[in-house]
Amino acid sequence: MTQSALIEKYNTSAPRYTSYPTVPYWDNNSFTEAQWKESFIRTYKNQKKLSLYIHLPFCESLCTFCACHKRITINHQFEVPYIEAVLREWHMYRSLLKEAPEIEEIHLGGGTPSFFSSENLKELIEGILSGSKVSPTHEFSFEGHPNNTTETHLQTLYDLGFRRVSFGVQDYDHVVQVAINRLQPFENVKKVTELARKIGYTSISHDLVYGLPFQNIEQFEKTIKKTIELSPDRLSLYSYAHVPWLKGNGQRGFDENNLPSAAVKRQLYELGRMIFEANGYTEVGMDHFARPTDSLFKAAKDGSLNRNFMGYTTSQSKCMLGLGVSAISDSWTALSQNTKSLDEYIHLTKNHIFPLLRGHIQSETDMLWRNYIQNLMCRFETDFSSNDLNQEQIQQLLELQEDGILVLADNKVRVTEEGRAFIRNVCTVFDKYIRPTGSVITNTFSKAI
Repeated sequence: MTQSALIEKYNTSAPRYTSYPTVPYWDNNSFTEAQWKESFIRTYKNQKKLSLYIHLPFCESLCTFCACHKRITINHQFEVPYIEAVLREWHMYRSLLKEAPEIEEIHLGGGTPSFFSSENLKELIEGILSGSKVSPTHEFSFEGHPNNTTETHLQTLYDLGFRRVSFGVQDYDHVVQVAINRLQPFENVKKVTELARKIGYTSISHDLVYGLPFQNIEQFEKTIKKTIELSPDRLSLYSYAHVPWLKGNGQRGFDENNLPSAAVKRQLYELGRMIFEANGYTEVGMDHFARPTDSLFKAAKDGSLNRNFMGYTTSQSKCMLGLGVSAISDSWTALSQNTKSLDEYIHLTKNHIFPLLRGHIQSETDMLWRNYIQNLMCRFETDFSSNDLNQEQIQQLLELQEDGILVLADNKVRVTEEGRAFIRNVCTVFDKYIRPTGSVITNTFSKAI
């Protein structure tokens, strides 16, 4: 089957599997706050390491490609009350543990973390670390906007233990930038990348997005080559997720006819991968590339690569706590998400109420399929028990093998290099929530290719 025929066949909606089960399939009716707390405490006590994701939702302008939860404002008076609310939530979890937690990972995501002043970010991180222990293998990181990340931001966070920073580049073409409302000259990215390197950051990542409006092969090649000029340690080449039906996103600022076709979209990725690999980068997971000196490459090499709501990570913590509005937590045996309302979040934390919106308690079956999907997403292969798969699943795997996407032998699935583009499709075979319906619910997930 030709590549274009494969794309047409498999370009269906599918999750990105930063969790399993994925949020739309959580059983909130069987979830209780007491169960969540018990799971969080148990998982932490078993391994004594904590991974923290802190959601900082504010942005000064709306990027029309973004489907993240954010609050658009130029009012920086929100900074202090929000940080105070996050620290209140943190202390509520601290009180559950009844001991000084050991923190292995902190990631500041958004929104735009660099929306906050360096002074307020310092107050936030010092508040988190006060009375806590820091793991010798810790990795602290943040997402920075090249237009407003300052030398003071970089130095302040570096002094607090941050060594990794990710800059959202998306695309350097002016026409594309206008369409997605993200005007960001190359000079700004160059300046902030060089500043981070000078200060001492050991892992600098650039995020690109393919499939954006008005992208084509010629102009995207220029973006890729400009990216290579700055020699980031990691590269993310994300597929644009077109989900205009989601409440609150800005994906209505351009005509869908301006989006590249599925075939062209895949060509954009293959072009990026070809140039990245020619310049010393290795594809370590879906959409992610790293140089041999980077910790993400080393984790992929030794089989310790992990995936959670923060994406790919080197952290081995099974206890990931999300702080902030809309933040998602994963205690391995349970999942939870905070309220998406900023006002409600602040109100609940002021009253010492856990700001939970919904959650899910993992069943033994959930844990089984989660393991298979985690292996596929992190290692492009998994061993399975023949008793776990039914005849329908075997037939699906055989069809994927016939199409050259994977190799099936001795109760083992190995995704081929050509098949990595279809990893999300492979994972759906092991998804018990999607499989019985025969297809993914319409207007739930973005297209797989």
